[in-house]
Amino acid sequence: MNMKNCDIKDHSLAEEGKLRIEWAGKEMPVIKLIGRRFAREKPLKGMRISACLHITTETANLALILKEGGADMILCASNPLSTQDDVAAALVDYEIPVNAIKGEDDETYYQHIVTAIEHKPQLTMDDGADLVSTIHKKYTEIAHSITGGTEETTTGVIRLRNMARAGKLSYPIIAVNDAHTKRFFDNRYGTGQSTIDGITRATNILWAGKAVVVCGYGWCGRGIARRAQGMGAQIIVTEVDPIPALEAVMDGYRVMPLIDASRVGDIFITTTGDIHVISSAHIREMKDGAILANSGHFNVEIDIPALESLAKSKRRIRPFVDEYTLNDGRCVHLLGEGRLINLAAAEGHPASVMDMSFANQALCLEYLAQTKERLEPKVYPVPEEIDKEVGRLKLASMNIAIDSLTQEQKNYLQSWESGT
Repeated sequence: MNMKNCDIKDHSLAEEGKLRIEWAGKEMPVIKLIGRRFAREKPLKGMRISACLHITTETANLALILKEGGADMILCASNPLSTQDDVAAALVDYEIPVNAIKGEDDETYYQHIVTAIEHKPQLTMDDGADLVSTIHKKYTEIAHSITGGTEETTTGVIRLRNMARAGKLSYPIIAVNDAHTKRFFDNRYGTGQSTIDGITRATNILWAGKAVVVCGYGWCGRGIARRAQGMGAQIIVTEVDPIPALEAVMDGYRVMPLIDASRVGDIFITTTGDIHVISSAHIREMKDGAILANSGHFNVEIDIPALESLAKSKRRIRPFVDEYTLNDGRCVHLLGEGRLINLAAAEGHPASVMDMSFANQALCLEYLAQTKERLEPKVYPVPEEIDKEVGRLKLASMNIAIDSLTQEQKNYLQSWESGT
C-alpha cells in the first residue's frame, strides 16, 4: 500500500507481527464468527472508519474483520506507549493504514490523530476519547457529518458524557465500555491479569508478602486486588465512594484513607480515571523503595510533576522503571512513566477477553452503520440484544450450553396476578 499514509517504526517487523496476530486470533473465536458473516454480508461496505485504539494483536484482529466487512479503515494509537510496532507493520502489509510508534512524543501522538481525522470518517472508534475530543475542538466541520462512534474505556465514557451534558457532543457514541460482556470481563479479568503482568515484567518482584494498595475499587480495581491476593499479596483498598469501599471490606480487604496506606504500602496501583490520586502528600509518607504504577487510561493519576519536584535525582534503573531519589535519601519507583502499565510494560489484556470487547465494537459499528434514522448526539448503552449475542457466542465457542425459559416461565415473569 501507499506508505505515505502511514507512520510506523519499522516495516521489516511485519512478519513477526503477523505471527503474533495469528496467535492472538486463535483465542478470539467470537470475532472470527462475526468476521465470517461480515465477509459474506459486507455490512460496512464503503464506510470510512477512523480508529484511535491501542495497536495490539487483538486490535489487529478486530481491524481485519472490519476490513472484511467492507470498511475503509485507518488506525492511530490511543496511548504513546501502547503500540506494538510489529503489529503496526503487519497491519500496513494487510493494507490497513497505521500511524503509531511506541514511545512517540505528544506532538507526534496528536499528529497521528489528525491524520486519522483527515480520513474524514463516517464512524469513529475511540479508547479514551482523544480522537472525539480533538474532532470537537479543532475539526467541528467534520463532526456534524459523522454517523456515530464507539468508546472502549471508562475514562473515555466519562469524558463523552461530560461533553454531552455540556451540549458539546455533535454525534452519537455507544459506550462499549458499559456492556456487561465488556466491563464484567475485560475490566475485571483482563485488567486484573494484565496489570499484574505489566508490573511483574517491569520489576520482577515477588508479590507474596507485599502490601499492595489498590486505589479505586471499580471493576478494574476488583480484578487487580483479586489477582494480587492470589499471588500472596496483602491488599489495601482506598476509595472515595462508600459503596465500593464497603464491598471491599466484605471481600476481605483492608480499607483506609490513602494517606494512611501510604505509610505501609509497598506497591501502589491507581485505577480511578481521576487526576492526582497519588499526590505529594502521599509520596512524602511512602517507604523507601515504594513502587508506583497506574492502570488508568491517562498518566495523570500519579502526580508526576510533584514527584519530580520532591526528587533530587532521577535515573532509569530498568526498562520502564524510573527511580526517583528524594531529598531525604528515600527512593520511589515510577513504572512506565505513569502510563497504562499493562500496555507500557506488557502486552495488554489476554486475547480471549478482548474477544468479547471487540465483538461489541464490531456489532455496534454495524448497528450504527445500519441505523436508518440519525440518532441524537448522546452517549448510548450497547443495545441489550448485542450484549447478549456476544455472551451467547462466547459460550458457544467454549462448548457451554445453558437453559432456556419455558413458555410457562416467560408468561409468569410477565404477569402480576399470581402471588403467595
